[in-house]
Amino acid sequence: MDEHTRLQKLLAELLGTFFLVYAGVGAVPATFMLAKANDAPFSMADLGVISFAFGTIVVVTVYAFGYISGNHINPAVTIGLAAAGKFPWKTVPEYIVAQLVGAFIGGAAIVGTLGSIATDFPVSGVGGYSKDVSWLQAGFAEFIGTFMLVYTVLAVIYRKAVAGWFGLAIGLVVFAVIIPIAPITGAYINPARYVGPLIVQAIAGNPVPWDQLAVYVISEMIAGLLAAVVFAVITNTAADRQANKKARESVSS
Repeated sequence: MDEHTRLQKLLAELLGTFFLVYAGVGAVPATFMLAKANDAPFSMADLGVISFAFGTIVVVTVYAFGYISGNHINPAVTIGLAAAGKFPWKTVPEYIVAQLVGAFIGGAAIVGTLGSIATDFPVSGVGGYSKDVSWLQAGFAEFIGTFMLVYTVLAVIYRKAVAGWFGLAIGLVVFAVIIPIAPITGAYINPARYVGPLIVQAIAGNPVPWDQLAVYVISEMIAGLLAAVVFAVITNTAADRQANKKARESVSS
């Protein structure tokens, strides 16, 4: 009686991803706009502000939508949770679709708020990696950041984890990993956050790095899967293995 409906969960994922993209990605052109107005170069302080925007909005969405849909707002997180036995595989596709739609709407809302600067390449935050960065380096950077994020999500929702701090921990790991990765790839660590604004950029008629799409999406998805494997190896006890076995048996029966 108290379970949220399938539609409610999907809408929560859509809206949560919209929040993430609008506030997080939107901080990129907003920061560049203010820097340009003050004739100031982009600095570590600016990167810190953008990272803080991403981190804080993640904390907000965890508590605003987590009790409805789990607040994945990231296909790599959804894949990781499914691989860890914390989420049904059959629901993965519709969650990812909801996240992609939310990311697209978030990107469009940024344009509606900030105007043309939001689509000036690469200010929009969908510039990808530069020609000085190899696809291997870019993929590795996105892999590491996404792995850390998904592993943290799995760890803080574990039954033995310290209660009540999961939202802050997830927001802080997002804040932290953006700092070293953003100068290399933009620190997307989320396929939906990359694809949604990219489509908005394309519709606006600006050049988009479609050739880099696979590097981001594949590395991030693999990171989500591997995070689940490492989490199981490090964390699972005999009781967890027994519970997972019963869960698989109930699904197959």
